[in-house]
Amino acid sequence: MRRILIFSMAYHPFVGGAEVAIREITDRIKPEDIEFHMVTLRYDRTLPRVEKVGNIVVHRIGISRTRPTSADLKKFPLDLNKPLYQIAAFFAALRLHRTYHFDATWAIMAHSSGIPAALFKMWKPSIPYLLTLQEGDPLDYIKRKMFIVYPLFKRAFTKANAVQTISTFLGRFASEMGFKGKPIVISNGVDVRLFSREFHRRETEDLKQTLHKKVNSVFLVTTSRLVRKNGIDDVIQALALLPEYVEFLIIGTGLEEKALRDLADSLDLEERVRFLGEIPHAEIPKYLKVSDIFIRPSRSEGMGNSFIEAMAAGIPVIATQEGGIADFLFDPEKNPDIKPTGLAVKVGDHEAIARQVMRYTKDVLLRREVTDNARALVQARYDWKTIVRGMRERVFNPLLTTSEKSPAFKDIANTQASKHPRISEKHSTPS
Repeated sequence: MRRILIFSMAYHPFVGGAEVAIREITDRIKPEDIEFHMVTLRYDRTLPRVEKVGNIVVHRIGISRTRPTSADLKKFPLDLNKPLYQIAAFFAALRLHRTYHFDATWAIMAHSSGIPAALFKMWKPSIPYLLTLQEGDPLDYIKRKMFIVYPLFKRAFTKANAVQTISTFLGRFASEMGFKGKPIVISNGVDVRLFSREFHRRETEDLKQTLHKKVNSVFLVTTSRLVRKNGIDDVIQALALLPEYVEFLIIGTGLEEKALRDLADSLDLEERVRFLGEIPHAEIPKYLKVSDIFIRPSRSEGMGNSFIEAMAAGIPVIATQEGGIADFLFDPEKNPDIKPTGLAVKVGDHEAIARQVMRYTKDVLLRREVTDNARALVQARYDWKTIVRGMRERVFNPLLTTSEKSPAFKDIANTQASKHPRISEKHSTPS
């Protein structure tokens, strides 16, 4: 049995796209093949310090309090956890290594977990180190945020034996930050079976009644953390330009919730903007099925699991083409040589958002073409089974079966990239 230690600042029950990806990947690998451990922050005092979650033994560290809210995480003393994690996780890893003798380490997101992973690599140079980039914030913002520890932040890239990214956009970032190999682009995925399932008519009708959906209503929906980079405020601004039968369902919570509620109130849209809060992940497909358009005009995005989940569910998508979104959202005008999989807007363009919403509502043929193409693309490239196979064959196996003395160990990414060329930056036509 091989053991991999994961560095991740957050994990269950604090779940975002990166945490979903960790769970989906590790749960699909047999425990007898790889035993995963993780060093993460505790935050909530009611959580055990050590717990088995799926195929990961989770070791929690840091300052905690009883059942903190998302707002509490930004306040003293919990706000100290993120900077303290950079050093505390390193020492926790050394302590755990004496017991478990890890065969490799795996850092999830350079700006949150790259520093302790790089420190561990510097202390234990013979142990392979994998960096996965899942960053969704603007890259300039990340660099400014890491300014005080920038030399160590750079080592998160330069000390990595392999870098796996979820988009070509983040692959370029890895190279800019000093990684000498070729990043291995393996995106996040979607449980296609879960999100493409058909529900009994009674189930969807009951949900429509709960949401007070009228016969002529058009539901826009987003599943997002309520943070500025996701552009939820731009959708609310656009809603003021749309007919009253268009409503907006917001699934998720976050620090911007109060500001977004205030914005909706100031525009007299409080009846048309619905804040549904956290919905269990397994229930989200049903909410997508009763909605008409998925929308998230992100200001920045590493990739965005929510987009491909909506595509798998068969509803059309409106988004920007920022960052990793450009790898899978192809607009009929902006990408005329590729089968369209959605409609694109520019960041902050409220009028364009409104136009694209009305375009979907009026053009049935376009709507059908986009949803058919998008679903086919997701089924072919983004099912978690396909993603996990790529992680095993292109990342974990080379990382765990080579030695430091072998040239292959020093250039895993180059070897794998030659076998599996990454997606063209010009976005080649989906098969």
